[in-house]
Formats: sequence, structure tokens, C-alpha cells
Amino acid sequence: MPQVEHTLKITGMTCDCCSGRVQRVLESTDGVIQADISWQNHSATVVSTSDLSTEQIMAIVASTGFDVSA
Repeated sequence: MPQVEHTLKITGMTCDCCSGRVQRVLESTDGVIQADISWQNHSATVVSTSDLSTEQIMAIVASTGFDVSA
């Protein structure tokens, strides 16, 4: 299955616990292959199967309580 890389801006994270929570939620999602989250850079790079759109991944991040944009 083809892979897609999504680059997101996430605001509101202030520590490793915040970024770890987002990473755990993303990596437990079917179709997410890898998630690299940086609270220092307020960013995320997510590799997924082509089944997941950027909007779907953004909704997952938003469900953790942080603001997200592409």
C-alpha cells in the first residue's frame, strides 16, 4: 500500500508528556505507520497509508485537546 507523509502544526503542547500523548494516539490508529511529534517545534510528521487523509489525521490530533493545522 502506498505511504503518505503529512506535516502538521500543533499548538498548545508544552512538554514531552503532551507530545507523547499525541504520538501514542496517532500510532494506535489503524493506517498510521509512524508519528514524530515535537512539542518544541510545535510540529508533527505522520506517515500513513493512503487510506488516511490529512483531515482525518488532524481530527485525531484535535481529539487529544490540541489545535492543529496543515
